[in-house]
Amino acid sequence: MRATLDFDLATPEAPPQASVDAAIKLLKSGFLFRYAEMGSEGNEAALLEQEFAALLGRKYCIAVNSGGSAIFLALKAAGVKPADKILLNAFTLAPVPGAIEHLHAESVLVEINERLVIDPADLRAKAKASGAKYLLMSHMRGHVADMEAVAAICEEFSIKMIEDCAHTMGATWNGTQTGQFGLAGAFSSQSYKQFNTGEGGLIVTDDEDLAARAILMSGSYMLYPQHAAAPSEAVFARWKGAAANHSMRMSALVAAILRPQLSLLPARNARWREVHDRIAGRLATHQLTRQPQRPPEEDYTPTSLQFFMEGLSQPQIEAVIKDSTAHGVPIKFFGGNTPQGFTSRALHWEYVSPQPLPRSEAILATLCDIRLPLGLSNEQADTLADVVLESLNEALI
Repeated sequence: MRATLDFDLATPEAPPQASVDAAIKLLKSGFLFRYAEMGSEGNEAALLEQEFAALLGRKYCIAVNSGGSAIFLALKAAGVKPADKILLNAFTLAPVPGAIEHLHAESVLVEINERLVIDPADLRAKAKASGAKYLLMSHMRGHVADMEAVAAICEEFSIKMIEDCAHTMGATWNGTQTGQFGLAGAFSSQSYKQFNTGEGGLIVTDDEDLAARAILMSGSYMLYPQHAAAPSEAVFARWKGAAANHSMRMSALVAAILRPQLSLLPARNARWREVHDRIAGRLATHQLTRQPQRPPEEDYTPTSLQFFMEGLSQPQIEAVIKDSTAHGVPIKFFGGNTPQGFTSRALHWEYVSPQPLPRSEAILATLCDIRLPLGLSNEQADTLADVVLESLNEALI
């Protein structure tokens, strides 16, 4: 009898009771907007920014309404202007090049390597050829590049790096957290990330001008003194007349739901690694699969699992996915002809000028992805692996 997983892999981790209590208290008060004209003593969003800045070891934090907004505002506050060129690794999600399009800037796509991260050699070549002065470094699906090599290239070409850390909350490279390498780091609290608030984003930085501009542009009006993890009045004075209000601020309600989850990060990441490694170990035994290698410098925080289906044609891969899905394990496929759900690649982004990416396309042609909900038990993780292995065996018949 075929194994079948009776658990919805799209099930997010529910916020803890402390988040529920904080939300109810705030709902009863009616103060859901993060700013108040008579002051905001104890404002949830301001407290969250203080606590998150401390968690990331950075001076300033700006809470906004989504991870995509965090990327957009970080880039704009860093000085990106229309028609500027921005380097970007070719393996990422659509909101990342979408933020560049929102800025009316130009994406310069950089090849990835077999680890699913940016290729330093191609980064250096594209930086030299394009003259781009910005890098949007996306840590896609929780895979962390050689950040020392990337940082060295940025220094060589005077490139400002903004990190997209939506998938790497708590991940490190050689002991340094993602979000600490670039001029700024952008994070997400969308439901399938380490923190679940439905939607939400955070920017961290040590740059006072970027912080002030991002606070003003997020939609603080002239109530920016209600931010705690923020620069001085003198810094705001340089920018408050020139920064447009983009109304991307985080609500007090989202902040109230998020704050109690900060302390849960280490335990959540530890459990995610257990689930990931348990399933990855099983899949590694099959002749039709290969997994991207992780070097010892990378401490990963996997909320999903990636593997390549090797030796199969695209129709065969799609047949495996159909069979696995029928038994309760939907598999995302980056090699498909059209984007599906959260899955796409550069060929699908029609708003980005076509660019040759032969190596990335070859790598993504067989790349598969499985969401790993934190609530998955060990028994369910084993069943998930059984389903995929049996579907792969069907391809061998």
